Amino acid sequence: MTLACTNPTMSHASQFRAQLCHSLIMSVARVKRDHGETSVPTRQEMVLMAHLMRRAGFGEPHADLIVHASKGYESVVEELLHPKDQPPIDEELMYRILPGYEGALGPPISQADWMFRMVNTQRPLEEKIALFWHQMFATSNSKVDNPPEIGRQIAMFREYGLGSYRDLLIELAKSPAMIFWLDNHGNHDGAINENWGRELLELFSLGVGNYTEDDIKEASRAFTGWTIAPKIPRNPLGRFYWNFEYKPEDHDNEEKTFLGNTGNLNGEDIMQIIVNQPASARFLARHLYRFFVADEPDVSSWNSTPPNDPEAIEVLVDAYNESQGDIRSILRVLFNSDFFKNSLYAKVKSPAELIVGTVRIAGNYEGFRPGFNNLALECAWQGQELLNPPSVEGWHTGAAWIDAGALMRRVNFAAGVMGDTSHPGVKTIINTVRMQETQSPQMLVSQCLDSMGPLQVSDITLKELLTHALKDGELMWDTPEQIEFSEERVARLLALIAASRDYQFA
Repeated sequence: MTLACTNPTMSHASQFRAQLCHSLIMSVARVKRDHGETSVPTRQEMVLMAHLMRRAGFGEPHADLIVHASKGYESVVEELLHPKDQPPIDEELMYRILPGYEGALGPPISQADWMFRMVNTQRPLEEKIALFWHQMFATSNSKVDNPPEIGRQIAMFREYGLGSYRDLLIELAKSPAMIFWLDNHGNHDGAINENWGRELLELFSLGVGNYTEDDIKEASRAFTGWTIAPKIPRNPLGRFYWNFEYKPEDHDNEEKTFLGNTGNLNGEDIMQIIVNQPASARFLARHLYRFFVADEPDVSSWNSTPPNDPEAIEVLVDAYNESQGDIRSILRVLFNSDFFKNSLYAKVKSPAELIVGTVRIAGNYEGFRPGFNNLALECAWQGQELLNPPSVEGWHTGAAWIDAGALMRRVNFAAGVMGDTSHPGVKTIINTVRMQETQSPQMLVSQCLDSMGPLQVSDITLKELLTHALKDGELMWDTPEQIEFSEERVARLLALIAASRDYQFA
């Protein structure tokens, strides 16, 4: 289907979207035919798979989405939920490319390590859930001053992040980075420090209004003796990892009353009581909804601001209760729910999501190569310095990601990457455009939107893209000069799409 128009208006949108659907189906069919397969995912299957991979991961190149969609949505959800079935990152090669990681004196090397993993992982949900917990259990190098130790906390999130909420909270309490961050190494029998106990209840599990000041004190008493083992000095050999140590002689063994439960409670008891609270299920459900489904108000307002979708929260609370706080089970319900499937473009991409998703499409950071430090710095410049959140509350998300200064940075980055014809993924898109039966401006727009998503854009954005593409007429590939110009046209259009308002949303 070809549009016969030279001055696109809003009324052409429905015609164009029909062509977009046809273009997508034809491109999918070609890929399937090339792989000897006969079934062709529908457009809706492709759109839904792209949505899933943006939220449960960081997005996928178009060809990979076709492979995923061919397996079926629920099958891919199960693959994502069982990351250990996929090959891991080669740790030996990681040490070769980032030899200073273990003893890093500053965050950049450790940040680059994580950026590499997010870009190149075959276990996208493993990295995404680590990012989720890093946001919820924010621990910052600004105070800890030990990037490798925070990196070990991120590794702990990978290992425990899809399992039991109780087990994860216990591992968090044993994390030396968290112990130092919230001063539990200074929490002693007879001289408690309430920092860890307070944030555990306020920001990590229950939320404001669901505990008392006495509960904070009693929780703090239960965690006395949970500390960091004596450390080897960093000089002259560099940093050594910290280790958790429990000192029974420093633990308060007297009776405690916490959230109505009385006994000689220890840290494990506190976590069991917490995860059994209805407030804990609801608090985690809102966090999961906010991160994976749609932007919500800041956590600090939750005690007075109801959720945007109360029914969805109830579904997640039920999943929590039925699974006894098993994160994998809750996410299975979330990803297969209608409220998730209908939440397209309801979230502003975080800087990490924007950067990693863009370079995964462009293919310019596949494998071991220089430059991951630059990606990590770019993430920080856009407002999300990994391993160094601004406070124990983590980052302010949603619209806060796109203030005036950060938005310009985001647009320039995405447009610069997607407008570079030297990148493998951009070359693939150019070749896909060149293979089309028609070389009309309308085809150019539809194929570029397909290749970057399938990406759905507003009628206003669609009109602007069509207006730009129509200026130079049909693409031509007969001479070297025509080839070069046509390649530039494709790249310019990809850059415009990456610079659009629509591309800022997941």
